[in-house]
Amino acid sequence: MKESLLTDRQKEVLRYRKKGYTQQQIADVIGTSKANVCTIEKAAMENIKKARETLEFLFTLDARELCVIKSGSDFIDATRQIFDEAEKMGIKVRYDTISLINRMRDSNPEKFRARYIRNDILVYINDDGEIYFN
Repeated sequence: MKESLLTDRQKEVLRYRKKGYTQQQIADVIGTSKANVCTIEKAAMENIKKARETLEFLFTLDARELCVIKSGSDFIDATRQIFDEAEKMGIKVRYDTISLINRMRDSNPEKFRARYIRNDILVYINDDGEIYFN
């Protein structure tokens, strides 16, 4: 990845975190303090959040709000709600149930736990039946 919103140091810290290193272990490896590793990681996560929000804005430019999936909902109930609301709008969703569940889960993994939605999710749809999740 040549161009990125992340600095080389942020990428390095995130790679070590993905391998399971603690902040202290990373600090020892890269020769800095735990506090500095914490600051680097926090800045990286903020940059990632901003990038996600920017992409979400871009993807939903030509989409309309479809519905809100409430926290505590089961994936199957959520997909049923999405299909029903899209049908009311006269739009055919481009995904089957399993694909829609996978898209939902991949869109923001921290919003899900097992089969359930942990936080409310705003769902958008465009005229081509493409679904986006907030």
